[in-house]
Amino acid sequence: MLGAAFFFSLTSALSKWLGKDFHTVQLVFFRNIVGVVFVYASIRKRPFEQKGGGKLGLLVFRGIVGTLSLYMLFYAIQVLGLGRASTYQYTYPIFLALFSWLLIGEKLTPKEWSAIFIGFVGILFVFRPDLSVSLKDNALGLGNALLTAVSYLSIRQLGQVYDTRAIILSFMLSGILMPILSMVAGTYFPIPALNFLLGTFRWPVETSQWAGFLALGLAALIGQRMLTQSFTYDKAGRVAAVGYSNILFSSILGFIMGEAIPSLSMLTGMVLIIVGGILISAAKNKTEKAEPTL
Repeated sequence: MLGAAFFFSLTSALSKWLGKDFHTVQLVFFRNIVGVVFVYASIRKRPFEQKGGGKLGLLVFRGIVGTLSLYMLFYAIQVLGLGRASTYQYTYPIFLALFSWLLIGEKLTPKEWSAIFIGFVGILFVFRPDLSVSLKDNALGLGNALLTAVSYLSIRQLGQVYDTRAIILSFMLSGILMPILSMVAGTYFPIPALNFLLGTFRWPVETSQWAGFLALGLAALIGQRMLTQSFTYDKAGRVAAVGYSNILFSSILGFIMGEAIPSLSMLTGMVLIIVGGILISAAKNKTEKAEPTL
């Protein structure tokens, strides 16, 4: 998970650099088309190993939700910066805890409710009271966290049935088909309010741009494989806690790329979100140890 956090932060940094010349929808397209080539080569060498009955609907759902979350992440990186976008993304354990309470009736302990409260206070600090960033941009940053929570929850279930590469492949195929539709719609039916969802295609003309797209796809592929394996083979609570290193990696890379040092409000929000998420992760880890595996 530590490796996944680093490679995902590197992917985000590359998307910020490429985003100066290309629409974020196109970045999603190239991010996945590069990865599909390597995943397909792996499948040709070693076919899938099906572990049980299929969950095709959930597999497709994971691909769609994962792609939409990637749309929002790349957009948020451009408008909010690496540090703030990654901080929003890593509020997903807080939303996971809420989903478990709202959707499946899981009881939350007083410590977990306290952690959720701390996390939401952190979100308010990141939003900033002066609303220096538009409500839409902040909402899309948080939307990425919501969809990430749903996506990671499905990974846990799919990992019991499908080969790791099948899970990754479903995500990448969705990440190719959906951007194609988005770019066609954006070319002929542009809607400014949906600029995070609809875009246009532009051919890379410089060698550095092609190299950037290749690096974007490879970094994402390595990170995705590490992430999927970590959630499949280890307890979700422990894995999620390690993933918070992404915020540190992204903030450092953002500073190197010329972003301003986070304000006191931003740093306070980061710390509160990390504390809240780790407290929830620790609580879930204890629950997983106490309950038998089904």
